[in-house]
Amino acid sequence: MLLETLGSVLLGLALAWAAARHLSERLPARRVVFTTGTLGAVFGAYVTHAALGPGHLLATLVGAVAIGAVLLSLLIRPSTRRLRRAFPF
Repeated sequence: MLLETLGSVLLGLALAWAAARHLSERLPARRVVFTTGTLGAVFGAYVTHAALGPGHLLATLVGAVAIGAVLLSLLIRPSTRRLRRAFPF
């Protein structure tokens, strides 16, 4: 369990770093992004471990990354550019 937790923390930090680097203008403060990515990955590892049981390290880490990415995607703000409609109503 310790290896899963440590791995999910590192993967959550890597995921948050990538999101902060590529989507910096659409995300809140970096501190919020890194906290959400890390805690989301740990929560994902916990949920996946509870669902699958012990002995599924790779699947647990995949679940951690998936839930961490979902939580990070909830932080993304809409872009500042507005889409123009072809037929204004």
